Amino acid sequence: MKKNIINICLAFSILTMNSCENTSKKPLESSDYERAAKHLGQNLNKHLFNTVNFQSWDQENFLLYNVKEKTETKGYRLNLQTKEIMPSLKLNKRKKQSSLIKRNEFVSPNGKLAAYIYNYNLWVRNIINNEKTQLTFDGKKDYGYATNNAGWVKSDGPVLKWSPKSDKIATFKQDARGVGEMYLTTTNVGHPKLQAWKYALPGDSKIFEIERIIIDLKSSNKVIKLKMENDFQRSTTTDHIAGRGGILLDTQWSEDGLKLAFVSSSRDHKEAHLQIADSKTGVVTSIFKEKTQTYYESGVRSENWKVLFESNEFMWYSEKDNWGHLYLYDLQTKKLKNQITKGNWLVRSVKHIDSLTREVFFTAGGKEEGNPYHVYLYKVDFDGSNLTCLTPEPGTHSINASPNWNYFVTTYSTTASPPISVLKNRNGDKITDLAIGDITELKKNKWQKPVEFSVKARDNKTDLFGLMYLPSFYNENEKYPILNYIYPGPQSGSVGNYSFSVARRDYQALAELGFVVVSVDAMGTPGRSKSFHDAYYGNMGDNGLPDNITTIKQLSKRYSAMDVSRVGIWGHSGGGFASTRALLSYPEFYKVAVSSSGNHDNRNYEADWGEKWHGLLTPIELDTQDGKSDYDVMKSNYDNQANQLLVENLKGKLLIAHGMLDDNVPPSNTMLVVDALIKANKDFDLILFPNKRHGYGDLNNYMTRRKWDYFVKHLKEQTPPKNFAFDKD
Repeated sequence: MKKNIINICLAFSILTMNSCENTSKKPLESSDYERAAKHLGQNLNKHLFNTVNFQSWDQENFLLYNVKEKTETKGYRLNLQTKEIMPSLKLNKRKKQSSLIKRNEFVSPNGKLAAYIYNYNLWVRNIINNEKTQLTFDGKKDYGYATNNAGWVKSDGPVLKWSPKSDKIATFKQDARGVGEMYLTTTNVGHPKLQAWKYALPGDSKIFEIERIIIDLKSSNKVIKLKMENDFQRSTTTDHIAGRGGILLDTQWSEDGLKLAFVSSSRDHKEAHLQIADSKTGVVTSIFKEKTQTYYESGVRSENWKVLFESNEFMWYSEKDNWGHLYLYDLQTKKLKNQITKGNWLVRSVKHIDSLTREVFFTAGGKEEGNPYHVYLYKVDFDGSNLTCLTPEPGTHSINASPNWNYFVTTYSTTASPPISVLKNRNGDKITDLAIGDITELKKNKWQKPVEFSVKARDNKTDLFGLMYLPSFYNENEKYPILNYIYPGPQSGSVGNYSFSVARRDYQALAELGFVVVSVDAMGTPGRSKSFHDAYYGNMGDNGLPDNITTIKQLSKRYSAMDVSRVGIWGHSGGGFASTRALLSYPEFYKVAVSSSGNHDNRNYEADWGEKWHGLLTPIELDTQDGKSDYDVMKSNYDNQANQLLVENLKGKLLIAHGMLDDNVPPSNTMLVVDALIKANKDFDLILFPNKRHGYGDLNNYMTRRKWDYFVKHLKEQTPPKNFAFDKD
């Protein structure tokens, strides 16, 4: 029986099996890797100058900002009334947290109170005199208040939303009783330490639920339980209900704190339900529901619904006409007043709503000519009239507005042109340039701009966009193997952001080793139409790979030096899942894959992820000979995405890696594939990182070097330099 050859490389013990193949090709030297490494971001960022790297508004009176110049970073102070710019002290980029604020505390808007969790209950602390007050009393393990745990991510800080007057708190009691657990163990001398926590999986009968509550600090800290059934722990924007700093997503207070609006999402994300609670009584009123065939989202990583209490209206985001747009409804009658935006383009993020002028400021993509992923700022009246692009300059715009939106700074760029920062007024009129990026030194240090391209998707109709990286020594008379970077989403794409970057990952560095590197935003990713995003709903094993393949084939007709007989692919997390899938589903096209920390079977990844993008787990109904039906509990609608079920197809070279303390994508995802590969008598390579999480921390450089070595050896058929180190110093 043929012996399995598995290279298991552990940080504490590395067993290497060298290839027995002889090659006449010249081996690569350390100097080749060193030359390539000069194209990494950490070595190029220092050569980009004249860019704004920090901004701060002093109400509507002054704009304070820093500009990174060639010899130093300088601070400036712009008087918004006189438009005079004066030198100023350089601003500290990091806002210093007051020594009075403790870790894992959530500070109130007035800055006087800090909420925190102790012994599964919610407390508040007076920041000035340190007086502590217990707000809830019946919290216990797996049934505590404001708990920040989504399985794949967790924190000791609370999840909540303060009312504008700092007198009420909207939060919940998380019910994790009966939810399954995840287990990891450390690698060390002596007894390993067990890490166990609640982590729901697709198909589990019990997942995280929340009991919504309001705590009224002005009424003897009264706890008001909302009069409704438990909600599933779901949001309309991401796979958690906690945003940055622990803010409770999909909730909105009225200015007086008397009403709380919130959106409940169904377990499968197909239904979003807008409701309003009375903060005194807990009575909940149903306002609006939207049901979809796949999943509802309220924006592109943005919460775009808004209740306008003062005018008895609400704004709703919907993709019901295949594009993400804003709709205005009457809050009393619940009837549609008008569609605010429309067309074959999408609203990405609502930035500001001015109830007095009845204007909405928002970013959008696809309305202007060119790349639909470029982001522009617009404003429009509530009735849909006077739609205006405030940032017509071509490129992707990043917006920083003054508190009342009388002014804003836009920093815009493309993949080829450096950032330009401009101060404008609310009508989009230019006031002054703040900084114009200078790439002179970048070019002197051999910076290469990427090739931005457009090709047709698998359907031969839909436009796809992406980036390609060519060696600086590219020659049409030569032949270069191809490397395909992939991140399939579905919550983001392989590129997504088409603004300027001195280096994206190690793409150009790999190109300097003699590869052509390709990255494309395939169908099934956001930022386009609803149908584009839904392309492989219910079939996550698709991973956009048909689009990646056709992209490479089309580009090879434009760039004849691309060698489509030698194609490699790599990715991390979802990209680890997709790159292994590429080797298993398309073995005739992809020859080498480097796959790290992949969620190879989403039945072993957090429930919210698979149940949103693939659907609820259901057994496959099988027809029997007698005309009756039966269920095979071993088969489900998730089989079509499970990598371990396709290992018999492996023909190429596979390097698979995982951190053994990965609490995001548990290592069992990779072990399922490893187990199946061994049983199928397949050769492959494996790296396990003891005590490392989803990212590999101080061993990232090791993983990068092993990836470079793998592609050099198996696609270029050259010997890589032995034990090259990026961090020699």
